Amino acid sequence: MSESVRLAKRVAADLSCSRGDAERYIEGGWIAVDGAKVEEPGYRVAPGQAVSLLPGARLEEARPVTILVHKPAGLYANDEPGSARDLIVPGNLMPGDRSGQRYLKRMFNGLRLATPLERAASGLLVYTQEYPVARKLVEEGRHVEQEYVAQVSGRLEEGDLARLQRGLAYEGRAAVPMKVSWQNETHLRFALKTPAPGFIEYVCETAGLRLQALRRIRIGRLPMAGLAAGQWRYRLPYERF
Repeated sequence: MSESVRLAKRVAADLSCSRGDAERYIEGGWIAVDGAKVEEPGYRVAPGQAVSLLPGARLEEARPVTILVHKPAGLYANDEPGSARDLIVPGNLMPGDRSGQRYLKRMFNGLRLATPLERAASGLLVYTQEYPVARKLVEEGRHVEQEYVAQVSGRLEEGDLARLQRGLAYEGRAAVPMKVSWQNETHLRFALKTPAPGFIEYVCETAGLRLQALRRIRIGRLPMAGLAAGQWRYRLPYERF
């Protein structure tokens, strides 16, 4: 009995193309084995298995992606299984996504969280393969304004709001001015440059308030608008942080 071969080798032979082009077809989601799409060039196929090129197949360069996720409270935000990364599946894609991107396994290669968020908090996360985005949000993150809505209980004394706006030192970080305002009688809105985890809760406690829920609604110039909890979408080419 003949041995199985790598799918890339089989595709290259069947299509009379280079091994590199065969891998691009496979990783681009254009190859089916026995009618099922396979995206791994190293997948082993037996001589009797049917390998076919799917309709619309084309050779295209792999474009790195950036993904926006609305993390529900209670989920970890990291790159590990069991975290908000697991939300990035076709069934959770925001209805009406206009990116034109096809969901492919290769978009998880090197995909990393660029915007940490406390487990107890909900709101906007950014996962990216794009170096310029990672540089902006990680290496230069201290310059990127983020916006949060904090549900609180308690009352502020006269002058407390102005004191908070001047900023507070926290875990070795110097006090930096921030925008703090009441959204309504139970919700405070914060706009500040990439806060350390736990900072907003510390600010609330310092002012005699109890933080009951926290939601990040904007990172830089990108709001979370339109993303329901648990949904995700691709960053559009014209969107900038």
